[in-house]
Amino acid sequence: MSETSHIPVVRKQLLFPFIAITSLFFLWGIANDLTNPMVSAFKKVMPELSNFEAALVQLAFYGGYATMAIPAALFIRKYSYKKGILLGLVLYATGAFLFYPAAAYEEFGFFLASLYILTFGLAFLETTSNPFILSMGDAETATRRLNLSQAFNPMGSLLGMLVAQLFVIQSLKSDDYSAEAYAALSVAEKAGIRENDLNIISFPYIALGILVVIILLVIALTKFPLFREESKMSLKTSFSKLIRNRRYYEGVLAQAFYVGAQIMCWTFIFQYVDHLNDSRGPDEQLTATWYNMAAMALFLSGRWLCTWLLKYIKGPRLMLFFALAGILFAAGTILLPGTAGLYSLVAISACMSLMFPTIYGIALKGMGDEAKLGSAGLVMAIVGGALMPPLQAAILDWGGPGFSEVMVAGSIPEVKFSFILPLLCLAVVAIYSFRSLNVSD
Repeated sequence: MSETSHIPVVRKQLLFPFIAITSLFFLWGIANDLTNPMVSAFKKVMPELSNFEAALVQLAFYGGYATMAIPAALFIRKYSYKKGILLGLVLYATGAFLFYPAAAYEEFGFFLASLYILTFGLAFLETTSNPFILSMGDAETATRRLNLSQAFNPMGSLLGMLVAQLFVIQSLKSDDYSAEAYAALSVAEKAGIRENDLNIISFPYIALGILVVIILLVIALTKFPLFREESKMSLKTSFSKLIRNRRYYEGVLAQAFYVGAQIMCWTFIFQYVDHLNDSRGPDEQLTATWYNMAAMALFLSGRWLCTWLLKYIKGPRLMLFFALAGILFAAGTILLPGTAGLYSLVAISACMSLMFPTIYGIALKGMGDEAKLGSAGLVMAIVGGALMPPLQAAILDWGGPGFSEVMVAGSIPEVKFSFILPLLCLAVVAIYSFRSLNVSD
């Protein structure tokens, strides 16, 4: 049994600040998984977009992390964690409220800009919250503590998915027409449908902006421990230590590939289901959101399970087991027929559940003040979620707007073959886990 099993994950005197910061993990989970289905939604509302162009939603959303992570780290070094959180919430709300003019102008680029600004706020929140949680207690339980906080993130994600399905996807008029029927509509009818559907897409974000403002006011009026280091090393020294830390820079790379795998699996499950529905009758159609929510439920369950398992199994070893299982399920997604492949795709989420916080904990293990800049690098790695989905979408575009015009190896539709990318990403995580086996948690 690990020696950490008898050390409290959170000490009583730190319980309230721990709960306050953990609530933010729930908040950005809503935005993450409210946005994933928007790739499919925009493609339906704006049929002129290619699969690659629609996937720019993820490039804009996760690109904001890469842009703002280092500025966020520098900000909290100069000021405090609380001020970083407040600024992050302001940017989050601003991006959400910009969906109103974006819908009014009906410009796809405006929606992308709104998402980009929204994730400036998420970059501040993640850059601040993750190292904050790691610092709230004994170093020996840091990875478990972050896994515990991160377990509330998929709860927000489930809410985001539910809102996306019930208030967006099911309400889109564009989805009521086949491609041929939509093309036969008059210009005025098409314009009316587009205006309606873009307003539907914008409403949840505006409501989310209101929620963020409420939380902003609560945190602003709450006394908040700063947890600042008394002595700070220079930026040059911090960068120098990080560059020489192999476990850290390999962790940044592994994090980028992990996030890429996660976002691809949760984004393109919609296209995977659309492909399966092509061969099913009207009364046998599958609803992608329910399978995506099942994947998130497995992800959430995995987070809680792994928080307990980390009491007894070291993080790198446990993550290696899960990464290898994820690779097998990704292979099943590609090779298994019908719903068996879909079930395999859903199961990948259980395997990914511990990866983000565990990579985070391993990469920042034993760091002092340089953890603030180190955190920025790991948040920047979320750019993997921006770069990978357009690559997968480009595979979907091989034969045209559909999902099976090209058959790889004579029998694998392009939409199924595209999941070779998540498989390769999980292989990178497995390699990092193996190389980190000598790291103690």
